Amino acid sequence: MTQSRMGTVSHLHHRNVLGEALEPLCFDPTTGFWRDGFCRVGPEDVGVHAIACVVTEEFLEYSKARGNDLSTPRLEWGFAGLRPGDRWCVCAARWAEALEADKTCPIILEATDSSALHFVTLADLRRLEYRPTSKERKAAPLRPPEPSI
Repeated sequence: MTQSRMGTVSHLHHRNVLGEALEPLCFDPTTGFWRDGFCRVGPEDVGVHAIACVVTEEFLEYSKARGNDLSTPRLEWGFAGLRPGDRWCVCAARWAEALEADKTCPIILEATDSSALHFVTLADLRRLEYRPTSKERKAAPLRPPEPSI
């Protein structure tokens, strides 16, 4: 169970597009509809924030042009804005649009919720899978922040 801005939620039963347990994507910046680090969806998430991306400048510009500016800080929402290389859960429909426009960004299969398969094929996701550099592979795994007392 994870405590988030939307209350206590469980990510344990969510599956990724490979049929395995959903892995977290990022805790800095904290992503996901529930801001718990996971790209999991539920009935409250009408945007279906299922796709685990490593955003690129091209994708950020495309998203902004389509009406979703992810790069500009929105401090009133606690959002610092994204930069190329940040990991973020994006709406499946927007990512599918970007795919059609050839403006998409790489994804992390293990952190992409299985609900993404309602919008795109596993073959497309595999084709655009993120390949970390050797330096990134050696880095410590992402971990949730320690709870404050």
